[in-house]
Parts: sequence; structure tokens; C-alpha cells
Amino acid sequence: MTDERPARIVRFGAGSLAALADVCAEAGITRPLLVASRRGAASAGGLPVVGVYDGVRPHVPIETVREIAAVARERRADGLVAFGGGSAIDTCKAAVAELADSVEPLPRVVAIPTTYAGAEWTSGFGVLLEPGRKGGGRDERARPIAAIYDPELSLDLPLDATVGTAMNALAHCAEAYYHPACTETAARHADTGATAIGYALPIVAERPGGIYGRTRLLEGAFRAALALAESGLCLAHAMAQALGGRYGLPQGSMNAICLPVALRFNAEAVPGAVARFGKALGTDDPVARVEELARLGGFWRLRDVGVPEEELDLVAEAVVARPGAQANPRAASPAEVTDLLRAVW
Repeated sequence: MTDERPARIVRFGAGSLAALADVCAEAGITRPLLVASRRGAASAGGLPVVGVYDGVRPHVPIETVREIAAVARERRADGLVAFGGGSAIDTCKAAVAELADSVEPLPRVVAIPTTYAGAEWTSGFGVLLEPGRKGGGRDERARPIAAIYDPELSLDLPLDATVGTAMNALAHCAEAYYHPACTETAARHADTGATAIGYALPIVAERPGGIYGRTRLLEGAFRAALALAESGLCLAHAMAQALGGRYGLPQGSMNAICLPVALRFNAEAVPGAVARFGKALGTDDPVARVEELARLGGFWRLRDVGVPEEELDLVAEAVVARPGAQANPRAASPAEVTDLLRAVW
């Protein structure tokens, strides 16, 4: 495999999982290793891979990253096939970074998203360094080279995970408008992504097994991932990551709860960007619309998921230290973040 990377490779549509062998060939991968959770690996049986790692866990514990790196060396894998949600994809990216000083050439990542989290086009990844402490990294060599979007893979995704990961994608769109690295390309992807998610999520909530709604929602998540790739994360994600890492809560559900207050906080600094997000959602009140969408999955308050009120100050300290908070268009002090957290507690 040469070091030259082909252009971004995408397959989209029902049944597109069958194209994995062709995608790997186009990406220059001859020995792909499947990386998934135990449940994901069971549902992905029969794929053309040289081995399977089925130990993916939420929030990417560092020990799983090291385990995959060891398996990749053992199997001489030149590709990692991330089958699952953001945790599977981030685990593969982190494993590539782990291998960077010992393997040449590095494995390339093929993402097969089974949720709407939108981690598939960025070089960044989150890692759980120890219980309650989430870190991360960024390595351009870890950016996935290909993605297969097959809506059939999400037909049995539970409603809470559906709404949570879709809200994570929607937060990518919102933050793309006002991240310092935002480009007009990112904003156009955010326009399309937010419109599709706002349209499709209620359809999927009403008919979870319908392929039409799942396809439209996956299109929105795809656009949200491209918006993220052209911009970055801000305050809502910083809050979600700090909460998720500390309490082991899904990042999607935390974004569902935190995005409305982050939008309200930022509207004073970037009213045009927040208004454009609202236009994409078809509303003059994007905060209220985001709350409506979040409640389709039952997401209301932090207290409902076990976050203790007496620790909000500690969470706020972790939030302001995260890159997303530091990139936010309006600086947020620990005291201000504590107030935001208390508003959704």
C-alpha cells in the first residue's frame, strides 16, 4: 500500500454494506480487520475481513485502543473497518495514532456507521484515559478514508440511541456555523444536514422500522459529519463530553440536553449564525425546536440520568478546559458553565 491517499470514498444506500470488498480495494486495503462491539460483530458476520476485534466499548477506554493495536500488528492488518457508532470509529482512529511510531504504512480506516453520531470524516477522537477522565487526540493519518452508509443497519437501533446520536449530529451542524474554522462549505453542509435531521427525526420516531425515514436521517448525519470535518466542536460538545466521560453517559443524549442552553448562550455573540441554524430547521426559535426534537427520545434533564447537582461545579471546570469550550465564539467561565448546567439539571 502506498502512502498516497485516494479521494474520499463513499457508498450510500440500502444494501451498500455489500460493497465493502470493493471499497477496501479502492482504498488500497488488502487485509482489513473488523472493529466492533460484541453485538455489532455478531450482526456483521460474513464480511470479507482477516480478523475481528469485538471489544469496542462506550467512550473508547484506552485499554481497548491498545488491544486493537496489538491485534492489528498480529494480523498484519492494513485497514481497520469501524462497524458501529462513534465509539467504534473513534476507537479505530485512536488505534491508528497508537500504531504511528511502530507500523509503516499505517492501517487506513473504513467507517460503517450504524448510528448517526458523525465521527467518520474527522481526524480527532475521544479516549477515556481513566474512569471519569476523558481525553483525546488528533492525527490526520487517522482520518477515515472511506465510509459506507447503509440505512438498513440502523433499522433496529433503539429510539433513545436514534434520537441521541441524531442530536449529536445536529449539534455538529449548529456548531459548524460559528466555529472559528467554519467555511462556507461547512455552513452549506450544515444547512443540508440540519434540514434533513429536523425533517426526518420525527418520521423515524413515529416509524422506527421505516427505511425512508432512516435513509433521510442518515443523509442528514452524513452532511453533519462533513460539516464537522470542515469546522470543529464548540461549547455544547464540550459539555456533553465532560458529562459523558465523568458519568459514563452517552454523548448523544448529553448533546440533546446541552445543545439548547449552549445555543441560547451563544446567540448573544453570534446571532446571525444561530438564526441561520434556525432557518435550516424551518423555525424562528431554534432553541425550542431542538428541545422538541430531543424530547422525542425522552431527553429532558440531567437529574433524570443521575448527574448529581452537587458536582456541577466540578463538571464545569472540566468543560472549560476542553478544546470545544476554548473554540466557542463566546468565552464561558466555570461559573457561567455551572449556571448552564444547572439550567438543564
